[in-house]
Amino acid sequence: MKLFNAFLKDESGAVTVDWVVLTAAIVGLGIAVLTSVQGGTSTLANKISSSLANAQIQTLDCLAADGNCGGSTSGGAAPAPDS
Repeated sequence: MKLFNAFLKDESGAVTVDWVVLTAAIVGLGIAVLTSVQGGTSTLANKISSSLANAQIQTLDCLAADGNCGGSTSGGAAPAPDS
C-alpha cells in the first residue's frame, strides 16, 4: 500500500505529460500554418516560374532601353560595334 501511495504522490510524470501536450500543440499549430499558406506559396512559385521562363537575357553591350541591339533576337552574341 505504501508503494501505491508513493506512486500517487509522485508528480514527476505530470511534468512529462505537460511537455507532451505542449509539443503536440506546437506541432498542430505548425501543421495548421503550413496548410493555410500552402496555396499562396504555390501560386507565387508559379508566377515566379512564368516570369523567369519569359525573361530575355541581354548582353552587357546591349543595354538599350528598347532592348534593340541591331542583332538577332535568337539569343546569340551581339554584333561587334562599328569602328
